[in-house]
Amino acid sequence: MEPTERRVTVTGPPRRARRASGYYRPRAEIDELTTLGHTYLRSLMRTQLRAALTGFAVLVLLVGPLPLVFAAAPDARRLAWAVLGFCLYAPLILLARWYVRRAERNERDFVRLVEDR
Repeated sequence: MEPTERRVTVTGPPRRARRASGYYRPRAEIDELTTLGHTYLRSLMRTQLRAALTGFAVLVLLVGPLPLVFAAAPDARRLAWAVLGFCLYAPLILLARWYVRRAERNERDFVRLVEDR
């Protein structure tokens, strides 16, 4: 009786060679919360905060003076209702639309930076 040959598993280098181990990966930096990853996240948060503060400043400049305008003309009640009921909505919608687009663009730029595209 002949002895059966032992099965051997042959391994070698992977067919799809990964990038060199020294390759810089921002996503890994963020996942591991290194100092560089923290810096990336802070930059995203800073740009989002800047957009929010800009939107808030425009809102304050738009709505803030209205009580003074209404106090200066106390007999113009119809003007107050017209301004509050109709004229204020279009700028608020435009401001909200600008803010959402800006926030999405900031996030898209951040993803491009992290994914290195």
